[in-house]
Amino acid sequence: MRMLRTLLRLPWLAFHLGVLMPLLVLGLTFPGSRRMAWNGESLHSRLIRRWSAGLLRVFGFRIRRFGTPLPGAVLFVANHVSWIDIELVHSQVWAGFVSKAEVQNWPLVGWLSSLGGTIYHHRGSQDSLHGVMHQMVARLQEGRPIAVFPEGKTLSGDAIGVFHARIFQPAVVANVPTQPVALRYGAGGDAQTIVAFQPGEHFMGNFVRLLGEPGRTAEVHFLEPVPATEDGRRRLAETCRERIIAAMAR
Repeated sequence: MRMLRTLLRLPWLAFHLGVLMPLLVLGLTFPGSRRMAWNGESLHSRLIRRWSAGLLRVFGFRIRRFGTPLPGAVLFVANHVSWIDIELVHSQVWAGFVSKAEVQNWPLVGWLSSLGGTIYHHRGSQDSLHGVMHQMVARLQEGRPIAVFPEGKTLSGDAIGVFHARIFQPAVVANVPTQPVALRYGAGGDAQTIVAFQPGEHFMGNFVRLLGEPGRTAEVHFLEPVPATEDGRRRLAETCRERIIAAMAR
């Protein structure tokens, strides 16, 4: 059945990449795409949302959203299991992600991430980290949303890792709210470990394997925001992690 599902989805994937993606690029590079708006949403944001939602449908995911993403300057923080997390968030709201530099070289995802305004971080480089923090603060102060995975890496999907407090500092400096986002795959989250990268699995392996997986739900929960307070970044990280864990357990 896996091979059959893959073969049935390949034409839709080819159409999505070969026809819809060039149209997406044209729209994103069109002068003024960030200023043109319908119902308060820019053309740039709407195109990314629609394309990302379509890609998830190609992979057999039925999206369910709970809660409402905050508008304007906000730091979205989510649990992280696979590359498709980015597309799930982008199917509901556009935000510039902070991601490891390796993603920039991934086929398709890296290119789209760059178009979407991703900020890349070279792990282990303090200079890179300082530059990332500076860019995050600048974008938040401009009223633009940022999204991060505070665990710092993808995990196996069976638990929520420690949230690194340092990545919350830009929200404190810019004095903007942080909104935790719980990403859950399958009924009650029973497919977290399936969607996650398997031991030794790289991007293309995960991409092809997910293409042959059975159809299932993909839930995105926008939880109660946490204001920037004097408690600082550590308390902010702990509160967001607690809320995501609670949402995953429901």
